[in-house]
Amino acid sequence: MAATSTRDRILDALQRILIRQGTAAVTLESVAAEAGVSKGGLLYHFRSKQAMLQGLTRRIDEDAEAEFAQATREGVDVVRYFLQTSLPESDEEAALYWSVIAALRSGEGLTDDGTEVLANVFNRWSELLTDYIGDPVLAETVRLVGDGLYLSALSGLPRPDPDLLRRVFDRILEQVAATRGA
Repeated sequence: MAATSTRDRILDALQRILIRQGTAAVTLESVAAEAGVSKGGLLYHFRSKQAMLQGLTRRIDEDAEAEFAQATREGVDVVRYFLQTSLPESDEEAALYWSVIAALRSGEGLTDDGTEVLANVFNRWSELLTDYIGDPVLAETVRLVGDGLYLSALSGLPRPDPDLLRRVFDRILEQVAATRGA
């Protein structure tokens, strides 16, 4: 098993601080201490807080690319996959993305490049859904349902009733099947 790189340890530490305390607690010193590296060691990989946050957004982009690859492999229903992955898998994942969104909204530490990386994730899903469904209006409806579920979960709102959510997904999937079969 390969050892975790120092860069990954720093990004993992950044994530933990974002989850526990939010963007205001992120400093070069706090991340270095959490990662178990010297400030100089951190600066070797990331020259600033902004660079660390950009590194994290790049990691999120890489994770999203892996999801896109999974969603587009042969035999996968892109709509079903998108809807099923629209709810964060854990409270930790939700807290991380909420912190990144908060950093985006505040402008703290994220450049246009960081914002562009995250916008790319949303745009890629729109493209995949439109290509798969063939109807841009229905694709946008699906994306908005998924985004609504995701952002509701991130903000700590209660999850929808599982039976009702299953029926919502079923209705959407029926509509997609009818559209694709037309």
